[in-house]
Amino acid sequence: MRLAGKRALCTASAQGIGRATVEAFARDGATVFATDINEEGLKGLPEGVITFGLDVMDQGEVEAAIARTEPDILFNCAGIVHNGTILEASDDDFDVAFGLNVKAMFRTMRAAIPGMVERGGGAIVNIASAASSIIGVPNRCVYGASKAGILGLTKSVAVDFVTKGVRCNAICPGTVDSPSLHERLRATGDYEGAMKSFIARQPMGRIATAEEIAMMAVYLASDESAFVTGQAFVIDGGWTAA
Repeated sequence: MRLAGKRALCTASAQGIGRATVEAFARDGATVFATDINEEGLKGLPEGVITFGLDVMDQGEVEAAIARTEPDILFNCAGIVHNGTILEASDDDFDVAFGLNVKAMFRTMRAAIPGMVERGGGAIVNIASAASSIIGVPNRCVYGASKAGILGLTKSVAVDFVTKGVRCNAICPGTVDSPSLHERLRATGDYEGAMKSFIARQPMGRIATAEEIAMMAVYLASDESAFVTGQAFVIDGGWTAA
């Protein structure tokens, strides 16, 4: 029970990586607060997990969630994927991507850190992506830029609070099997072809499961990683190894 006695606030918990991480945190003994803008999607989580709706784009809701949960662990998973090159991206696309992928994490961390410092420490885990400053990916301009922003934000928070007991790390997945992935594949009009393309870029010959990402989140949230901060952990089946 690596997380026994810890309180974890998780965003975007209704599906995919977020849901898998909530389940993993609960199995490892944490008191888990699972949130999502889609409150209906939170049904069916393990017994004992506390659920409530949260719009991470709303400062008031974020502050209320932090005050309610007093987290030792903050797991930031909310995000959106835009397709296209810079020539196909609109100002609105850019603003939405940075608003949800970056500013929402800025907002939750800014609200949570003072309490963590006061209580003697905490662990923040942010979901970024291999498609960021780690590797350029075709047709992922605003997405890649925003995920790179998460890495910069993560490192800044880690450095500023390294002596205060607050650790901040990021996970950078490759392609992960999730409902949102399958929605994007269907939207291409060639589901099978798009899936083959995604699988082909991972040298292992498969995409990741959400549970594989969640296991890294457990490690980074636990005291096992007490000497780890400001790092970006890539889980991509060898995609960026070369």
